[in-house]
Amino acid sequence: MPLLDIKNLSVEFTTRAGTFRAVDGIDLTVDEGEVVGIVGESGSGKSVTSLAVMGLLGSNGRIVADRMMFGGTDLLTLAPSKRRKITGKDIAMVFQEPMTSLNPCFTVGFQIMETLRVHEGLSGKALRHRAIALLEQVGIPAPETRLSAFPHQLSGGMSQRVMIAIAIACNPRLLVADEPTTALDVTIQKQILDLLVRLQKERGMALILITHDMGVVAETAQRVAVMYAGQVAETRPVADLFARPRHPYTGALLDALPERALGKRRLPTIPGMVPGIADRPAGCLFGPRCRFATDRCRAERPALTDVDNGLARCFFPLPDGHLGAEGAIQ
Repeated sequence: MPLLDIKNLSVEFTTRAGTFRAVDGIDLTVDEGEVVGIVGESGSGKSVTSLAVMGLLGSNGRIVADRMMFGGTDLLTLAPSKRRKITGKDIAMVFQEPMTSLNPCFTVGFQIMETLRVHEGLSGKALRHRAIALLEQVGIPAPETRLSAFPHQLSGGMSQRVMIAIAIACNPRLLVADEPTTALDVTIQKQILDLLVRLQKERGMALILITHDMGVVAETAQRVAVMYAGQVAETRPVADLFARPRHPYTGALLDALPERALGKRRLPTIPGMVPGIADRPAGCLFGPRCRFATDRCRAERPALTDVDNGLARCFFPLPDGHLGAEGAIQ
């Protein structure tokens, strides 16, 4: 049985303009110790999906799902008090903005120790020693002195390491990392990703890595879900997806990688934008940007269907060797 098992998850937000479905019929499973990547453009629903899993949606958000199980527990029917005992302990999250995710009014030590007090019941010297050990584990030098530092006294990379220390404090079974390298420079990005992968292997926890970077997914994940406009466009093992993408959107993303454009005069791009609240087409959501779109694509929404050791949401999956920008408007 998967550690996380989600079936037909939809997330709707109520605004003055009406109701908007940000996530539409997502299926997602994560096994114990597995690394799953979720990729897609901004506005594809990646972060909203993670917040739904964590139970951190705002008051105007509504979750509808056939199933949302974690470790055999039904998250849909779980009382808020019991949900709070799971969130931050068994399921933890690293947010995408390290400089704004920490509370500026409290020291680093207080914020780490708060998690340990609430979920582990630690106090006194044991609490302080555990906080210092966590900072050491995430590679922060002189951890004893950092306990008394405020977030504004830390660099972006240091702040993200503190966020990771808080997230792993209670040995979670599942860690959700939502674009953990956003706003960090390239060298720090590599250090943070290496840290996450090392901690995942050492602790045997499952990891959901949400990112824009296909290269990061190729290096770290075992399975990947490509999201587009609130839906999963394709999900397959990483090696299979990179070698033989089946959805035109996946192929276009891969074709736009700089390393795949060597010898070309221009870097391939995907014209247009992810459809928003008022301009979603009746048929395939990627149809307006896809060169292969037919009348059927414009009239019907394709379902996820079995294809080559995975699933793809397309009436006309790409054949072997046929990559991406060729499947998008030129």
